[in-house]
Amino acid sequence: MSSSHLISRERLAQLNQLQDRPAWLQLSGHLMVIGVAGVLWRQPELPWLLRLVCLVLSGVALATCFSGLHECCHRTAFRSKATNDRVAWLMGLLSFYNATFYRRYHQWHHRFTHQPGLDPELDDPVPTTLMSYALEISGINWWIGKVRGYQRLLFGDLSQLPYLSPELIPQVRRSVRLQFAVYAIALAASLWQANGFLFWSWLLPLALGQPFLRVFLLAEHSGCSFSADGLANTRTTLTVAPVRWLMWNMPFHAEHHLYPSLPFHALALAHLELAPQLRHLDRGYLAVHRQLLQRLPSLAPTA
Repeated sequence: MSSSHLISRERLAQLNQLQDRPAWLQLSGHLMVIGVAGVLWRQPELPWLLRLVCLVLSGVALATCFSGLHECCHRTAFRSKATNDRVAWLMGLLSFYNATFYRRYHQWHHRFTHQPGLDPELDDPVPTTLMSYALEISGINWWIGKVRGYQRLLFGDLSQLPYLSPELIPQVRRSVRLQFAVYAIALAASLWQANGFLFWSWLLPLALGQPFLRVFLLAEHSGCSFSADGLANTRTTLTVAPVRWLMWNMPFHAEHHLYPSLPFHALALAHLELAPQLRHLDRGYLAVHRQLLQRLPSLAPTA
């Protein structure tokens, strides 16, 4: 369904204004949470409960770097295309995504949102049993998918991916190789200095933060219509301010899909105009996942 009539052209022009200041504040705050919480959790003199909270907080902030990657891949966070691309790559590095590949993959997702056989997000198995749901939320499926995905990006045949043209494939491979060169340097530094930085300050927190991100992302389209209707194929979840902040306002997901050109800081304002027309508008992730658990067998695409 066309979204052209939902928000007036004049109002949309106002909301579409790109601003650097919100993006820099968001990015610096996000990275500060990772750094401060990451340092505190490794202070043995602090109470163990505080250290545990800092460990989880650092992990959630690392995992939700995906949201910064996502926003910058749309090139709507900053005014400069180059700044968006560089920040996207950094946030992808931290959250174990590759921005060069993800931008093209995600463009296809927006083009064919939640349409079986077309949306690449539906290539991943949809949980339809309690066991598969638990594996999905745990992040195990994500880690396995990352290993397989990066093997393909580095060494496999990419010619069958419809969102990667032949001239883009070398660019993607170079980007992935550079990313893994950074990981190799981090590993070498961890081993050389025997400080275990890569595991204790990156992989372990990321593993603990990943289930939170899975909860957030699974709510975006699961249980929604397998159609091209933007009002019905995507869910907006009303949640607490810290989650909205860490997710760069991605819980306003229907608004984002209806108007992908909107910067993250304008989505809450767009929500005020779009909310009455959304088919899937839920209060809180617990409510969403209660619904999904009741409907697990029906979540899989029918075609």
